[in-house]
Amino acid sequence: MTTQLQRASDGEITPAMERIAERENVDAEFVRQQVADGQAVIPANVGHETLDPMIIGREFSTKVNANIGNSEETSDLDGELEKLHTAVHYGADTVMDLSTGANLDEIREANVDHSPVPVGTVPIYEAVKRAGSPEEITHELLLDVIEKQAEQGVDYMTIHAGVLMEHLPLTDGRKTGIVSRGGSIMAKWMEENGMQNPLYTKYEEICEIFREHDVTFSLGDGLRPGCIADASDEAQFAELDTLGELTRKARDEGVQVMVEGPGHVPMDEVADNVERQQEVCDGAPFYVLGPLVTDIAPGYDHITSAIGATEAGRAGAAMLCYVTPKEHLGLPEREDVREGLAAYRIAAHAADVANGRDGASDWDDALSEARYAFDWSEQFELALDPERAKEYHDQTLPGDNYKDARFCSMCGVEFCSMRIDQDAREGDEMASIADETDLEGSAAASVNRPPVGTHDSDAELHHHEGRPTVVGDDD
Repeated sequence: MTTQLQRASDGEITPAMERIAERENVDAEFVRQQVADGQAVIPANVGHETLDPMIIGREFSTKVNANIGNSEETSDLDGELEKLHTAVHYGADTVMDLSTGANLDEIREANVDHSPVPVGTVPIYEAVKRAGSPEEITHELLLDVIEKQAEQGVDYMTIHAGVLMEHLPLTDGRKTGIVSRGGSIMAKWMEENGMQNPLYTKYEEICEIFREHDVTFSLGDGLRPGCIADASDEAQFAELDTLGELTRKARDEGVQVMVEGPGHVPMDEVADNVERQQEVCDGAPFYVLGPLVTDIAPGYDHITSAIGATEAGRAGAAMLCYVTPKEHLGLPEREDVREGLAAYRIAAHAADVANGRDGASDWDDALSEARYAFDWSEQFELALDPERAKEYHDQTLPGDNYKDARFCSMCGVEFCSMRIDQDAREGDEMASIADETDLEGSAAASVNRPPVGTHDSDAELHHHEGRPTVVGDDD
């Protein structure tokens, strides 16, 4: 078995690269070169038969991940599949199954079987469940869990191999200590067993498993800051230096790798964090949680984090991990997934527009033209969340006759600025306005065109010309 990285390094353009070139509106050779150089990854386990290949890299459209999964307190298989459907429907480019409750294997296998987007996991969670407590985990158990999840078709895994014994004292002066679940588990294991992180000492064996199944590393930020006061400290950057070392090791083994980034960072430090990671990790794709730029808004952290995510994407982060309104408060449900994805699709798109991605602003232009023309139906159809846009409009003006009206309930007829402007232009008092945006011919990548969710995740999956597609797929 050879990985996408090995094949790219050998000069081969794989079917997955061809499909990605189509979705990103770029040349397939460019895709191959980015993967070969380690600047982009294609999370595509050979056992994930329902996958529609995608790419994560700073030279491509900014991607969004949605975390789903159950806990001890709530959610069953049906609930998790509903979250998966919601995530894909509202535009998640990948999903991470972070389940820590019952039926882990059943839920994981169902997610892989039903998902057209890459599925990620954090295998240390299952290891804790099987061992009973963090300190009881063995090296053999860790490798067994990782190998089993790879065999189940998981496309990428968060591996907290960068948290070392010598880093732990650096967290002593923090306000919130170690907030990563994986990081805290490994810290507990090292403290109790008096040995180095087993994910670090067994890294070569993990690379062998990943290479066999073409699983992508998502090197975990186990010492990420959990509040803005702890951002950019010695502990965070000591781990980052180790992640740079592990990035190079994985590439040498022919395994794809991306690196996870900090969770809470004040606005003025976000770009510096991205640029530092790119330098230390030789341009490996940066996958960031948020960052949250303030700590004062429980219940609204999809907003506090989307602000930081936009800046991170503008600075070069390749994938944004969404945060829902439930962050720090509880397990997200369907509506929380929807709200989190809306916030992060906005952040990703705004970053792509700011970075001048080809055609990214065409969507904005087309919607603006529909808005100015009072084409309410077209405006709803082009909206990031069409159902929400129509719902809000119809709360005050529900009748069909209002779908042709030259006003909404905010300004009414008399004070609608666009109606006044149109009347002036029609009377030759001002020049006319052009509205010629062609979304069909846009150079934008698929994620920067409506609809946001490009997969019908209720449809049956089929294979066509060597790659999986989805009936009703708009790509």
